[in-house]
Amino acid sequence: MKNLKNWMFSLVTLFMAVSALSQTQLTGIVLDGEINSPLPGATVVIKGTTNGTSSDLDGKFALSSSVATGQVEVSFIGYQTQVVSFKGTGQNIDLGVISLNVDGNLLDDIVIMGVADIAKDRKTPVAVSTIKAAEIQEKLGSQEFPELLNTTPSVYASKGGGGFGDSRISIRGFDQKNIAVMVNGMPINDMENSSVYWSNWAGLSDVTSAMQVQRGLGSSKLAISSIGGTINVLTRTSEAREGGALSMGVGNDNYFKSLASYNTGILENGLSASVLLGHTFGDGYVQGTNFSGSNYFVGLGYKSKNDKHNLQFTFTGAPQTHSQRYSYVTLDQFIERGENGEPNRRYNADWGYLNGERYSARENYYHKPVMSLNYDWNINETTKLGTVVYGSWGRGGGGGLIGSIDGGINPKNGKPISYSPTNAEVRDEYGQLRMDDIVSYNRGVDNQFGGSVKGSSINEKYSGFTKMNSVNSHDWYGTVINLNKKLGESFTLDFGVDARTYKGYHFNNVSDFLGATGYKEMGNKNFANGYEVTNSYGSKVSYNPWASKNNDGVTQYNNDGNVRWYGGFTQLEYSKDNFTAFVQGAISNQDFQRVDHFVNKEDPGTYKDGTAKPEWKTSWKSILGGNVKGGVNYNIDDNHNVFGNVGYYSKQPFFNGVYINNTNVLNPDLMNEKIFGVELGYGFRSAVFNANVNVYRTSWEDRIERKSTSVTIVDANGVEKLQNANVQLNGLAQLHQGVEVDFNIRPTGSLTINGAFSYGDWTYTKDVSNATILDRDTNEVLLDANGNPMIKHLYLDGSKVGDAPQLTASLGVDYRIVGGLKVDGTFRFVDKLYSKIDVMASEKKDALGALELPSFNLFDLGLTYTMNVGKDKKNSVVFRANVNNVFDTIYISESNTSTRAGDKYATGESWKGIDTGNQVWFGTGRTWNATLRYNF
Repeated sequence: MKNLKNWMFSLVTLFMAVSALSQTQLTGIVLDGEINSPLPGATVVIKGTTNGTSSDLDGKFALSSSVATGQVEVSFIGYQTQVVSFKGTGQNIDLGVISLNVDGNLLDDIVIMGVADIAKDRKTPVAVSTIKAAEIQEKLGSQEFPELLNTTPSVYASKGGGGFGDSRISIRGFDQKNIAVMVNGMPINDMENSSVYWSNWAGLSDVTSAMQVQRGLGSSKLAISSIGGTINVLTRTSEAREGGALSMGVGNDNYFKSLASYNTGILENGLSASVLLGHTFGDGYVQGTNFSGSNYFVGLGYKSKNDKHNLQFTFTGAPQTHSQRYSYVTLDQFIERGENGEPNRRYNADWGYLNGERYSARENYYHKPVMSLNYDWNINETTKLGTVVYGSWGRGGGGGLIGSIDGGINPKNGKPISYSPTNAEVRDEYGQLRMDDIVSYNRGVDNQFGGSVKGSSINEKYSGFTKMNSVNSHDWYGTVINLNKKLGESFTLDFGVDARTYKGYHFNNVSDFLGATGYKEMGNKNFANGYEVTNSYGSKVSYNPWASKNNDGVTQYNNDGNVRWYGGFTQLEYSKDNFTAFVQGAISNQDFQRVDHFVNKEDPGTYKDGTAKPEWKTSWKSILGGNVKGGVNYNIDDNHNVFGNVGYYSKQPFFNGVYINNTNVLNPDLMNEKIFGVELGYGFRSAVFNANVNVYRTSWEDRIERKSTSVTIVDANGVEKLQNANVQLNGLAQLHQGVEVDFNIRPTGSLTINGAFSYGDWTYTKDVSNATILDRDTNEVLLDANGNPMIKHLYLDGSKVGDAPQLTASLGVDYRIVGGLKVDGTFRFVDKLYSKIDVMASEKKDALGALELPSFNLFDLGLTYTMNVGKDKKNSVVFRANVNNVFDTIYISESNTSTRAGDKYATGESWKGIDTGNQVWFGTGRTWNATLRYNF
């Protein structure tokens, strides 16, 4: 019996040993194919079995297989499943890196070229959020591109006046002029004022594979305006997988969008090509904001078989024309146009009817094609060279009314009355412009505005209404070159150059004479008797990428802004085990020159005190600037990490801070702006729960800024009126500090919960002296009743920084119901939102500062259904529907004034605690859109 037991024990032991020897150990790493970062929680299963495992925090997995040959199926919710074959017995098989691409993504392949600075999770010590193409396609709908970031901590995006592409974004309380926007490593902020006009990039969302937002000073090596943060947009390349897509979308207010794309994939000879065409149009949510735009993308590429050379050529643009809501409207005007005491959020004062057809007095038209050539050269195993060379030729501007109309005699003082385009008297009972009466006045037919004077058919600056285009075109060329060198196993050195040259063309031309036959220009000092302009250009975009500047017959002003930029940068990075550190420095020299073609080239003249005025062309003004940044990240274990960064910027002012008041006068108080930032962060990662906590402090000294406002002026007839204006601020100082939290929970494979919270304390820390007031339309210095320039002292110390909420929270849920059916919802709360700088309120010593606006919350819903079709089910049909602001919440998104009860322009009435005399813009009400897409 004992021998039998020993025999059986030996047999079992031998069987187990043989089984163990026959087991195959499979290992590998699962990565997000778009940004090459680990993908924890991916499911790894032996195909045809239930034997499986999940990838860990680093994307790694290990799986035992009892079969000698088979296939591993790797999947993750929202990504395309990959199948990898293996063969072998009794040995370890490394399946290597397995990259998963986003499911249903018509632009799913991305090559991060060598000049793009992309932050890596648990390695780069900055606060970062990444949005991938799948989410962009699903949730953008008919929203503006920046609005996708509204669920990111400390980010606020609004539609501005509500026109197509007129949205704006702020990060940590800094507006988009102080947020660096990069596309494939190219800086795209305007070189004169650092603005980003999203209408010029209306097609960007269609060609984006991933968008990463780095809050704070960020990880970019360039000396750029990343005070609030950096938005890195990575677009498709010609290396996208073979296939294409067709899509069509519809929405509220006759919104329509169509799109077609095709990619060849990489051919055997290494060549590849990609093309995308799209078109969109609609009436706009706001009255009189109809729009029409197209976008195109062409990509050509070459990749050598040994992966040493990668060349990508792209050419893209988005020509568009859209009507705008430009003039601020007071709350009581919104309420007057509404019903039952509720404001009419759609009301727009900048349009009317002409000959029975809708006519917009405010239009924007622009075409900014961008051509780039990216080249990556893997010189050897330790050295890489990345280069981008680019050019852009922007053509377009914005049309608006100027001039005045005789309104008769003021019975109170016996003086003549004149009406400007902003006066209520030139509008009908519905608040729309009386375009037919304006045309009749210009033609000299009659005067329906109460005066006896009629137009002479030749308009002038203060006689008749003329629709003028404010043209802002440019030619822009640049390059960024980065050499990356590994110095052993732990150190990596980068250094490179950033060079750009820019010429901006700024002038007015006539869009529409509105019944007149010409316009008499008297402002050009090279023509003593002026000259008559008889050619008009309309306000429609040209689809020609190299269209004419249309600078014949210029009016009002004509100047060029020339900027040259030469920069160098370097970065040293240390990375070993759980510790990463970097230090980087950048230096840039900016040259500024202003050319004013309206200044007499022979004799520029003198001021009242006898001093000479500047020449028509300035010399070049060179200003040196730069930054130093450093940071560390430490991964405590597989779950916890901490990081910190610190940086100092010496930033050159914008062009209008160098040459002030739209003249060739060099700013006597010219100085660099000084920014110091520090940030600490903590991260937690697990298969179910991820979270980040950040605290930051950014101080900003010696800022030179121009802001829009409204001021009271006394016209030539002694009548007080509100005037749209800009204010030139020198020596502005701010302090921004706060805390941010974001998290996501994946309790099951079908449910994902995302959340974010941010709280900030953003204040001005100094008063501002000698703030100059400029006309918002003509950029001329406004004069007071005595004919002197309007210069104010603003009491800003302690006032809150406005235009962005200092408290935000969001919560989102994505749930896959079954198969290809998924629903998602997002709740967002906004509080501590303050008004802009109000010159009229801030010039009082006891000023109360910015006005706090009512808090609000919004709720969005979305539904996606994906159906695989075609042979082997490789193609798909995707239906997506979005409803934004589901409960049709009425809320103020921004205020241009801080009027309180008892102030001069207060009405004494309030709406949600806000005096109705305030000039505000409301956010958009309930909107919807639906898209059907076929991927093949």
